[in-house]
Amino acid sequence: MSVSSGPIGASLTQEILSSLGLANKTAAWGTLGTLRTFLSFSVDKDVQKLLKAITGQGVDHSTIVDVLTNRSREQRQLISRAFQERTKQASGSAGDVALEILATRAAPRLQECLAVYKHDFQVEAEEDIRTETNGILQDLLLALSKGGRESYSGVIDYNLEEQDVQALQQTGGSSTASQWVLIFTQRSPEHLIRVFDQYRRCTGQELEDAVRSCFHGDAQRALLSLASIMRNTALYFADKLHQALQETEPDFQVLTRVLVSRSEIDLLSIRAEFKKKFGKSLYSSLQGTVRGDCHSALLALCRAEDI
Repeated sequence: MSVSSGPIGASLTQEILSSLGLANKTAAWGTLGTLRTFLSFSVDKDVQKLLKAITGQGVDHSTIVDVLTNRSREQRQLISRAFQERTKQASGSAGDVALEILATRAAPRLQECLAVYKHDFQVEAEEDIRTETNGILQDLLLALSKGGRESYSGVIDYNLEEQDVQALQQTGGSSTASQWVLIFTQRSPEHLIRVFDQYRRCTGQELEDAVRSCFHGDAQRALLSLASIMRNTALYFADKLHQALQETEPDFQVLTRVLVSRSEIDLLSIRAEFKKKFGKSLYSSLQGTVRGDCHSALLALCRAEDI
């Protein structure tokens, strides 16, 4: 069966499928996600539905949206593989969001992502990081790819907190940069938040101001992003969505990636942070800005509740 007769429908399908690998496994009643496992799931039936929706007389957008926004991450992965086998089309990569992926995935999920990366591209992610980056950015990405961030034990280590604050107060030299990399990539978010607060009390300025003074270019952007993620991950993604919506043309790649990847993790929290900061619900912002083939799909992923 050919799918060439429906380029618009195929484009919509691939746009959503391209971000499927970014979603977390969690999908259960009572979580903060907006998607649950589809109980009457059949990968063959869903692929048939998609192919029929794309190859018919007119593209059936409603069927495409219904299938791809009402399946769990694992179910959509099965659909993605089967769809690619049937159509011989490969889904897109997310190389431009390496920092986001490495910094926001739990260690088991991160190892799975790296294993898939090696399988798909026949190269270790670390090798590509060394080839495509340099300096502090490279050090940050390599450290994050190890998945060695400490988990919070519930015990506050005041000595380590003081040591980290002192290390971050020092400026200049490669040894200083290595300390920033170690602290930002190894410490738990709970510990880092306390370090950030203590740093402000000791110096009278936010840590982000020190980053802007001491680092430039990719290193500065990476450290600022990591600080934002550690402070409030949901707010970090709310800011990314808002920025994507402020472009002259909405950035569908960012919108799709974030909504798909966080739909089973913390999208409700992201929506709450979005409304709190920008005074308007994410759903309403999408509804008033996004147009075209992705409109219904993005709205369906967000869900139409008041948050």
